[in-house]
Amino acid sequence: MKHLKGSCHCGAIEYEFDSPAPVPFMRCFCSICRKTSGGGGYTINIMGMTDSLHVTKGKSELQSYRAVRDKSKPKEEQELCQNRYFCRSCATYLWAHCEDYKQWIYPYASSIDSELLVPQVMTSIMLDYAAKWADPRNLPGRTEGNDMFGEYPPYSLEQWHKDHPRTS
Repeated sequence: MKHLKGSCHCGAIEYEFDSPAPVPFMRCFCSICRKTSGGGGYTINIMGMTDSLHVTKGKSELQSYRAVRDKSKPKEEQELCQNRYFCRSCATYLWAHCEDYKQWIYPYASSIDSELLVPQVMTSIMLDYAAKWADPRNLPGRTEGNDMFGEYPPYSLEQWHKDHPRTS
């Protein structure tokens, strides 16, 4: 278990939590992650325990957003995905939380201020939805030794950490 601290870019929000899975190894290329987190066409989440989450500064500055999971479906069949929490001032995404997995939060690795371990391998998921320019399968030398999945992998974040013990 590792205690981690994070914050938004403008400094209005600071938070901390405990993580049994603090290695930022999984890149999600789904359209929701690509469009809401910006950057390289993906987002990297780690895993934290919901009951350990404490917003230590700026709780009133938090906003949340729930994206439509599949916009191609008729409106009456559309479902919303997890809440994504961000700073209302600078728009930094901080963490996601899904009611289906209430015990976990999924902090965005880019918002973590504590030192994170460097993963020895990367996993890319939801590649069937990746923008062509960001899909590592289209970029020379980006797939060697890394796991690639069109959808979700056959393992959880927790299982990956059990299979790849930390060295420090």
